[in-house]
Amino acid sequence: MRIRMVGAGTMGRGIAQWAATAGHTVELADARPASVTEAVDAVRRLLERAAEKGRMSREEVDSALGRLVPLDSPYARPAADEEAPDLVIEAVIEELDVKAELFTGLERVLPAATVFATNTSSLSVTGIGSRLADPGRLAGLHFFNPVPLMKVVEVVPGAATRPGIPPLLTSLVEGCGHRAVTVADTPGFLVNHAGRGLVTEAFALLEECVAGHAEIDRIARDVLGLRMGPFALMDLTGLDVTASVIDRVWRGFHHADRLRPSYLTANRVAAGLYGRKSGRGFYTYDGEDPAVPEQRLGAGDASRAVAVVGEGAEADALRTAVGAANGVPGGGADAADGRLHLVPTWGTTVAAAVAEHGLPAERTLGVDPLALGTRRRVLAVTPATDDRALRDAAAVLARDGQAVSVVRDTAGSVAQRLLASVIGVATALAERGIAAPADIDLAVTLGLGYPHGPLAWADTLGAGRVLALTEALYATTGDPRYRPTPWLTHRAQLNLPVTTPMRPLPE
Repeated sequence: MRIRMVGAGTMGRGIAQWAATAGHTVELADARPASVTEAVDAVRRLLERAAEKGRMSREEVDSALGRLVPLDSPYARPAADEEAPDLVIEAVIEELDVKAELFTGLERVLPAATVFATNTSSLSVTGIGSRLADPGRLAGLHFFNPVPLMKVVEVVPGAATRPGIPPLLTSLVEGCGHRAVTVADTPGFLVNHAGRGLVTEAFALLEECVAGHAEIDRIARDVLGLRMGPFALMDLTGLDVTASVIDRVWRGFHHADRLRPSYLTANRVAAGLYGRKSGRGFYTYDGEDPAVPEQRLGAGDASRAVAVVGEGAEADALRTAVGAANGVPGGGADAADGRLHLVPTWGTTVAAAVAEHGLPAERTLGVDPLALGTRRRVLAVTPATDDRALRDAAAVLARDGQAVSVVRDTAGSVAQRLLASVIGVATALAERGIAAPADIDLAVTLGLGYPHGPLAWADTLGAGRVLALTEALYATTGDPRYRPTPWLTHRAQLNLPVTTPMRPLPE
């Protein structure tokens, strides 16, 4: 295939490298001709480095570079003896008028058979295409940076896109070694939309002073298995970029509660606390990754007697964990014997358990059962918790080597709320038909680096257990952001996996 790449910045040169390495001829153009030369030089350096590391042969490097064709102008007409490009991909500034003007200009110089693709990450594909004489030739082809390493591409048909174009683009993407997911033309498309579940809930936890940003990050990594915590991730991508995406997706879905932004972002953005690129964000960067020490809890008595409150799988798991830690058998609540009382909260609060069971408030703490079996246990304290009880409970939970994080009492604790939000946003994507369940999970694992796709993640816990969590969060808080989606509710009621797709209707 002959591809014209318009825009020779970081994204454009990444797409050019990806396509040329895969065997396609790539015309490279930019409004600033010097950018083309710089892009070719940058691609050359990257490919030569790959050869030095043994990932490519010298012949493969030379062949790929030979397929890069610099152009003087994005609007260059094919010479009489040259083929016209089969496809134009643009990666220019993220402004609808600029992109639309580019494509209307290309429409005048390239044949009708040339397909147009926009790499927009946030603009309406349909809106860009509406400016063309033939909007049917345009679709979205959304890559992620760095293109050669990020193995997923969103194929986004606009409302007028011809039916044959998405399969053509999917074939191109997968023929070049990446995975393609077909996504409806909606705000944020798929990956950027799905990613709102984690960061918006992280901000909600921070707003409510449940824990500091570093502790939320630790829990996200150690309990949920994420590569980076949400605040470290926002520092990496830039809070200015993240805040813009959060607001755009929220407005695009008419202020949906599940996508609600935080009031915390505006002042941080105004102060320039963007993260790594500004030297300071949630963490401070001085050339090295920040080292944040664990919480200072003080010494406690790991042999103190413990009673686990409640029945069911969560309580049984906690009894097993406590028994393994210090040999104290589980038992009923007794307010007079000085024991610690540990409550396994599942979408509920420690305070509610104290009130329901008449527990000694100063000696009752919550434990997140989602963290059991991971390398970090999470202990929840209330305003009534005694300092000695906290230290002893932390010592009990840490005796077998796990780290312990202490957070303030909240419905469901930190990891449950983060995971419920991730699953909630993903199930809302599925029920809107924005993408198929398998594509949602594929895109999220490849595009966001989660250990599981969010729908498959729900299935590892069980649809019924996840529904119980979200129902408890909603009932405890009254916040509609936690309202269970029909997608989750129906599959739990029918005893089906959350990954079960929609049933096709007769035509």
